[in-house]
Amino acid sequence: MRIFVTGGTGLVGTRLIRKLAERRDEVVLLTRRPEAAKGGDRIKVVGGDPTVSGPWMDEAATCDAAINLAGENIFAKRWNDDFKAALRKSRVPTTQHLAEALARNPKRADGSPKVLVSASAIGYYGAHGDEELDESTAPASDFMGNLCVDWEKAALAGQEKGLRVAVIRIGIVLDPAGGALKEMMPPFKMFVGGPIGSGKQVMSWIHADDLVGIFLHALDHAEVSGPVNATAPNPVSNKTFSKALAKAIGRPSFMWTPGFAIRVMLGGVADVVVNGQKVMPKKALAAGYQFRYPEIEGALANLLAK
Repeated sequence: MRIFVTGGTGLVGTRLIRKLAERRDEVVLLTRRPEAAKGGDRIKVVGGDPTVSGPWMDEAATCDAAINLAGENIFAKRWNDDFKAALRKSRVPTTQHLAEALARNPKRADGSPKVLVSASAIGYYGAHGDEELDESTAPASDFMGNLCVDWEKAALAGQEKGLRVAVIRIGIVLDPAGGALKEMMPPFKMFVGGPIGSGKQVMSWIHADDLVGIFLHALDHAEVSGPVNATAPNPVSNKTFSKALAKAIGRPSFMWTPGFAIRVMLGGVADVVVNGQKVMPKKALAAGYQFRYPEIEGALANLLAK
């Protein structure tokens, strides 16, 4: 399969492209800095800005499928109006352009529909305490909820043009190289780690390898379409997560960090770790996806073994 990938140089994208290459797919990687990207036997690097239309769309139109991971890292900066605008610009126009490019010829050589697997986020749901949420839950009306609605709408518009579209609502991705886990580890390493806020808030997490696995499962299985939650089947409280993280790195977990302190340090993105969401991967499980790391202890032990 020939697969067009955006966001392929990021935290998840690098893992994903490695897996695609291992299974002998042909990858077309879009990047703004082609000189810094690594091509290879089955990896073609294409330069271009996905937030604007351009010649890169001609290359995308020749592919059988696309995986859309493009988007500014929500932890990259303290949230303000300018950064919120950058978060939106990096997601919505990119997805619109990619869906349009793939839909220029929506059928593969065998007559089956081309596939767009596009990232979204569990920020779609907003804070719900310990209420179980699945793909049928309504969106929140806050900034992240509205952003995810528009982001998904841009992808799902491809269905009207004959594409099969899956939108992957990503939970808290666990990878020591970046994201929430990288932000949370320093206090533990300095022996001052512990629960955040009440510690009762539910964390809907996923090991980075399982996130890649769900993207590939959606790519490969014709019955998968629409929203798919990418979260482990066993979400945990922040207190339980903190204990598991401390154990994985051989540190204590007793220092409580007030929620307001996290908000002062991180701004709006603090909601990701302060507010709870119990998101269940109902559709992924129904489609037969088998999690490699369903429990938090095993996931962190694997990620932090070194």
